Amino acid sequence: MAKTNHQIDMTTGPLLKKIILFTIPLMLTGILQLLYNATDVVVVGKFAGDTSLAAVGSTTSLINLIVNLFMGMSLGTGVIVAQAIGSNRKDRLGAAVHTSILLSLILGVVIGVIGFFLCRPLLILMSSPEDVIDKASLYMKIYFCGMPGFMVYNFGASILRSAGDTKRPLYILSFSGLVNVALNLVFVIFLHMDVAGVALATIISQYISAISVLFLLTHDEADYKLSIKSLKIKGNILSQILQYGLPIGIQNSLFSFSNVLIQSSINTFGSTILAGNSAAQSIEGFVWQAANSASQAAMTFTGQNFGARKFERVKTVLIECCGFAVSVGLLFGGIVVLFKEPLLSIYTDSPNVITAGSNRIVIICLFYFLCGIMDTVSNVSRGMGKSIVPMIITLICVCAIRIAWLYTVFPVFRSPATVYWSYPITWALAIFFQLIYFIIVYRRFTKTK
Repeated sequence: MAKTNHQIDMTTGPLLKKIILFTIPLMLTGILQLLYNATDVVVVGKFAGDTSLAAVGSTTSLINLIVNLFMGMSLGTGVIVAQAIGSNRKDRLGAAVHTSILLSLILGVVIGVIGFFLCRPLLILMSSPEDVIDKASLYMKIYFCGMPGFMVYNFGASILRSAGDTKRPLYILSFSGLVNVALNLVFVIFLHMDVAGVALATIISQYISAISVLFLLTHDEADYKLSIKSLKIKGNILSQILQYGLPIGIQNSLFSFSNVLIQSSINTFGSTILAGNSAAQSIEGFVWQAANSASQAAMTFTGQNFGARKFERVKTVLIECCGFAVSVGLLFGGIVVLFKEPLLSIYTDSPNVITAGSNRIVIICLFYFLCGIMDTVSNVSRGMGKSIVPMIITLICVCAIRIAWLYTVFPVFRSPATVYWSYPITWALAIFFQLIYFIIVYRRFTKTK
């Protein structure tokens, strides 16, 4: 199979160095994406006030609820592309690339329409404060106009990463993110556009990312090269994208649904707690991205080695990716806890908001390595083509138990801290059952071999 200088051979040689080379750019890409997204929160918090800060921050869980159902499809694409590369099936690889890109464009339009028209009713259901809901609704309507670009970039980047190329998606995001930051400053500080300005800056940067990734895919001389004239959805590929990706999408969407309920519980404490929670969530995202990057590497490396029928390497992928998740999770989590107040002061000058955000960070950030392990173990199973059971385990151990926590423990010990403790408890529980399932699946495949 034709390879470019940007690809990594995942099926031969020692794994650890290749995992690190793959994961570091991936981690930096995610961190940069979060950094640029955080500028939305920082700019409105500093130059538009706490109400605007709360408005932008309060939309995160709801946006994820709508988007994550469809984003699972891009991960399904990644599994198919990785397995096709590992098994050296050029015809299947080409079909997967062209089906995925066309699907991403269709999904982007669908998500944009859904988000645009349903954002305000959903914000009302979330009990968004009256002084926040108008700005939150405006932000979301503009944000969802960028969904076609958002989806095309993520599907295209997934294809590149499945081939081992994590550097060029990083370069694309670096450039588009700088555009986002510059436009944020212009629209909010100089043109006084408030939340509309940061939303408009975001969607412009998303379309720049989409155009850039399409340029790479159409000009690379590799087996995953994209031809615009050949864009076509093949039924068997679409079926497998749904088979692999839909369970991930359902899991992530329901995962976000539980976070929406958590957000609704936080909303009841007023705009000060809400603003602190929003700022803390933005900071925590960097810890999550550092720990979670190992899980994305785990799925890609597993997919290629599984496609090549090298099952013994899959166990090594799991161990080394979990070790990476623990290391960076503890490192980033510890740094955030140590410097929580200076970090929160970037978002707001209000002492009460900083205190509210600090309370969340102390409880959650040191345990984010558990989330990294949970996602890594489940993504190894997905790399072997097993998506449904990991989804069920996550839905029960994380989503269902968090929801039950809100209706049982929270009413008795009613405080933001009670809500926050539901995160590490459910992560630990999910790890236990995900490991059991991986052992069962791994033994089954090694016996078959």
